[in-house]
Amino acid sequence: MPGIWGASLTGEGSLRQLLEGPGIVPAPGAADSITARIVAAAGFPAVYMTGFGATASRLGMPDIGLLSQTEMTEHARNMARAVSIPIIADADTGYGGPGNIDRTVHEYRQAGVAAIHLEDQVTPKRCGQLSGVRLMDADSSVKRLRCAIQARGSADLLIIGRTDALPAAGTAEAIRRARLYQDAGADLVFVDGIKRIEDLETVARAVDGPKVVSIVDGNETTTLTAADLQDLGFRVVLYAVTALFTATHAIAGALTHLKTAGTPAGGPAQHTYEEFSQLVAADFHKDLDDRFGS
Repeated sequence: MPGIWGASLTGEGSLRQLLEGPGIVPAPGAADSITARIVAAAGFPAVYMTGFGATASRLGMPDIGLLSQTEMTEHARNMARAVSIPIIADADTGYGGPGNIDRTVHEYRQAGVAAIHLEDQVTPKRCGQLSGVRLMDADSSVKRLRCAIQARGSADLLIIGRTDALPAAGTAEAIRRARLYQDAGADLVFVDGIKRIEDLETVARAVDGPKVVSIVDGNETTTLTAADLQDLGFRVVLYAVTALFTATHAIAGALTHLKTAGTPAGGPAQHTYEEFSQLVAADFHKDLDDRFGS
């Protein structure tokens, strides 16, 4: 089975090629490696390693800056081993000062991801959909992005400048920061925390160049299709929590049925053992054992 351990380093180049194409790049979020494999099996061209999902899957906690750089890059490395499509990864704030940012860029690159986004919150950061976001000053954020770009050097890792200014300081400040991050050399910019179509359209009109949008389930922006977002000028759309929220709801339903009925029979639809085995490439490993085992 080709690509059983992923093809992450070639994934870097393929993301840039996708961005040079005519269509928007949809990247569903994956909280773990098995979800990343499901994203790839569904035919999506890229996957988003969401910090929200990583924190939930590893700790069962909210996304409030609890995971370290080491934990996040280990998570990215495991995901890159699992899939051959390019991975866009959450790198939070870079995990410290300039030296930490330099290391973060190198660690993510060695992990095999195709792109990272760095945000402009102060530590401890939090999910952009939560209240209480606190921003670092824009000049400091520009310097941190420039540090990341220098660390990237000639590698094909894409740097995305993310701002969480919209919920914290308003649309105008978010737009100002996005433009500053473009001027600093970010490959793409990402205004996070957009919940209303009106704000999304305002950002789309005001910010030229390659940009990322995140569509979060429960917000009115979910009524917009990928084609709508492409028409507005976005190059990448992240569906950060769709798979995670669907999975946790399905698990809760299955366990409620099991507790009530005393049997899994008759519960919610689920993969068969054979279907799941196919997802985790069991046949590949069986073939290895058959050919080379004692």
